[in-house]
Amino acid sequence: MASFIKAMAGKAGPAVRKQALTLTDTAASRVRNLLDLRQRTYLRLGVKARGCNGLSYTLNYADEKGKFDELVEDRGVKILIDPKALMHVIGTKMDFINDPLRSEFVFMNPNSKGECGCGESFMTSTNKSSG
Repeated sequence: MASFIKAMAGKAGPAVRKQALTLTDTAASRVRNLLDLRQRTYLRLGVKARGCNGLSYTLNYADEKGKFDELVEDRGVKILIDPKALMHVIGTKMDFINDPLRSEFVFMNPNSKGECGCGESFMTSTNKSSG
């Protein structure tokens, strides 16, 4: 029986993991445009303690991948996720809104347990008790 399980495990290959972040076509197009404009390879997504709900998203340009950064390649663009942000953003969808009132990236985050009224900050269950 043990040899059968080993044989099946060998055929199964590595487990497929869900991507930490997905982008809409609009977000990918905007990221691609920004990276081309600045002649950079990556956009780095992070979070920092800020705002009335605890966390705020940060986006910065990056030329190289850090040792523990999570690399997400989606729709032809490369996003690095800061290792400290990863547990807060897993499963998030990134979009870009451009209308007469605003031009910004927005994040649909299934881990968010609350947001402030202005949308500047959010809270997850992992940072709920730290504030």
